[in-house]
Amino acid sequence: VVVFVPVPQWRTLQRVHTRLVRELEKKFSRHVVFLAQRRILSKPTRRSRQKQLRPRSRTLTHVHDSILEDLVYPAEVVGRRTRVKLDGSNLIKVHLDKSQQTNVEHKLDTFITVYK
Repeated sequence: VVVFVPVPQWRTLQRVHTRLVRELEKKFSRHVVFLAQRRILSKPTRRSRQKQLRPRSRTLTHVHDSILEDLVYPAEVVGRRTRVKLDGSNLIKVHLDKSQQTNVEHKLDTFITVYK
């Protein structure tokens, strides 16, 4: 179950995140994941008349990085490796913090399906 939260409320949700996830997983008997609802603004082109600069938090790469951090929230992303295969597909290997390994280990398959 994926729950989208507005970005301004994301910080307040993080305080109760672990308890809330535990209770919702008991209730639904499924994995529960919270994500912040983020917006990607397109790259400014000559045709698009934009008055303001595009903030870094609205770029494609920053939004994808933030989604990954939201997805594994109690744990932290320590490292990331991107492997490009011969057919052109990307394989992203993400290294998580060892201290949260027991809390996150059973959810890895859920993280993979949600992040795709």
